[in-house]
Amino acid sequence: MTHLMIQVLLGSTALLVFAPAPALAQHSGHGSNQDDSQHGDKAASPIGLAKCPVMNESINLAVNVETADGPVYFCCQDCIPKYQASPAKYAAKIAAQRKILADRPKIQVLCPVSKDPVDQDISVESAGKTVYFCCKGCINKYKADPARYASALANSYTYQTKCPVMGEHIDPKAFTTAADGKRIFFCCDGCNKKFYGDLEKYTPNLIAQGFSVKTKEMVSGADKRGAEGHDGLGHDHP
Repeated sequence: MTHLMIQVLLGSTALLVFAPAPALAQHSGHGSNQDDSQHGDKAASPIGLAKCPVMNESINLAVNVETADGPVYFCCQDCIPKYQASPAKYAAKIAAQRKILADRPKIQVLCPVSKDPVDQDISVESAGKTVYFCCKGCINKYKADPARYASALANSYTYQTKCPVMGEHIDPKAFTTAADGKRIFFCCDGCNKKFYGDLEKYTPNLIAQGFSVKTKEMVSGADKRGAEGHDGLGHDHP
């Protein structure tokens, strides 16, 4: 085989390996702090190796329950009561799920102290990672007893790191709430209206991140928008 033929074959392989997924729309001017550290309701997703502990099928990141050790994800809502009836039964499978998700990018969206949306300019280093808060008043409470807030911190992240409209890092304060209470995040407040203006166009961008959502749920949540600013005042701290 000639040297030229080898180069062509190698180039073709690289294109297959590194070919990008369908791109989301782009714009500039947004930033984010990212932590890099039914079964008729399923959809193709890039997390097929992470399995539902009940049905052993691909999980849907839009379907989960909070636990003391962090969220547990399922393939559908029907699996949740089965899990809750006997959590210990699924311990090994949950551990396997978390191992697979451990290296998946995620963003902290809730303050572990107040459980309000975080301010990405307010943080401290704790146990080798950055922890974000809604206001400076929460920092001292957290530092005084990190173990007290360990569970809240474990449940404060989302694996939805990209805005479904613009494809940029999400802003924890820019979100909408679906009918089932789950939050969908955006890079800025303005994307909320664009999202609801063309759900058929933008919901596939959530599915591509592992969040299989129903358009009718998005419509139901259209008036449950939450993107207000937060100045650290007016909420009750533990």
